[in-house]
Amino acid sequence: MTYQETLEWMFAQLPMYQQKGISAFKGKLDNILALSAYLGHPERKFKSIHVAGTNGKGSSSHMLASILQEAGYRVGLYTSPHLKDFRERIRINGTPVSKKFVVDFIKKNKLFFEAHDLSFFEMTVGMAFQYFEKEKIDIAIVEVGLGGRLDSTNIIIPEVSLITNIGYDHVEMLGDTIAKIAFEKAGIIKPGIPVVISELQEETATVFNSIAGERGSKIIFAGEVIPGNYKTSLLGSYQAKNVKGVVATIKELKGFDIREKHIAEGLLNVSTNTGLLGRWQTIGENPTMVCDTAHNTEGLSIVLDQIKQQKYTALHLVIGFVKDKNLEQILPLFPKNAHYYFCRPNIQRGLDELVLKTRSLEFGLNGNAYSSVNEAVNAALGVADKTDFVFVGGSTFVVAEIV
Repeated sequence: MTYQETLEWMFAQLPMYQQKGISAFKGKLDNILALSAYLGHPERKFKSIHVAGTNGKGSSSHMLASILQEAGYRVGLYTSPHLKDFRERIRINGTPVSKKFVVDFIKKNKLFFEAHDLSFFEMTVGMAFQYFEKEKIDIAIVEVGLGGRLDSTNIIIPEVSLITNIGYDHVEMLGDTIAKIAFEKAGIIKPGIPVVISELQEETATVFNSIAGERGSKIIFAGEVIPGNYKTSLLGSYQAKNVKGVVATIKELKGFDIREKHIAEGLLNVSTNTGLLGRWQTIGENPTMVCDTAHNTEGLSIVLDQIKQQKYTALHLVIGFVKDKNLEQILPLFPKNAHYYFCRPNIQRGLDELVLKTRSLEFGLNGNAYSSVNEAVNAALGVADKTDFVFVGGSTFVVAEIV
């Protein structure tokens, strides 16, 4: 199979949460454990840092990788979902896995995948771990896909675990309270392994302290020990809490020579070192156009607060969501004094733009509906003045179509 044929097989034959939603969520580790054994337990042959959370885990993972790269280490980075190319999920020092490795891995193991009915995410995790083993990396930064306790990445024994902000997302799988969601995220805490908490939240601290205590794990609340004088190239005031969690994690990492200059340079060169896209990313000027992949209540609240800090004449918001988002919680966050361009991301789970327009009207949000993200963006740019501000977001899949 060619690379494109391989991807088509992966996407079409095996359910992928980003495309199909809850039907792709298995909620157990049996398959990934079987795959790991079949591959020879590659995850045991490299060191790692495990990163979970509702918001900020992607940015934090890239910051960690960037710092370690600045210190001269060969760093694997596993994240999800991808924006443009599947290979964004698996990188070493910012370079994506080769197309040949992807094709060869699927070809060699295809019968096993089919026999065990592995999910898209399970085989992708196995691919990443075998690639990191083969390339003899010094350390991998492994981002949780969904939750933590039952996520396929949760077979690693990391050097340090990091848990970022906790908020309401995927409640149908993780629980309908912050405490329940925190319990699932805390599933990455391993016995005797230190865990860093980026953001002190009253509802989650009790959960994290309890589980860390049960497992004999040192717990560090980053905001209490890390000063706020670190700067990052990632735009958005909301990155400040992520930075503290990242720095605290680096300081808990033993056996690596990482100095303050590496931390400073790593934080200032995140996108350059790792290729990160879609985090308060400026994609146009005159008018200023920014996109962000925030897609849940907490993440969107932070981004919308960031928008309030911008200077502009008029505000234009290009937004789209997936079908399973709780619009009753999300839409009240958006300002009424803005021009809206409602669109549907081009995936199976994309929410119909006319449905979004109708629901938005109930919350005083007025605008027009467009059948594609690009059509909506072009409409916004067609009427926006040079001094206006255009934001594109609401879903990772909206952003993926324009970066």
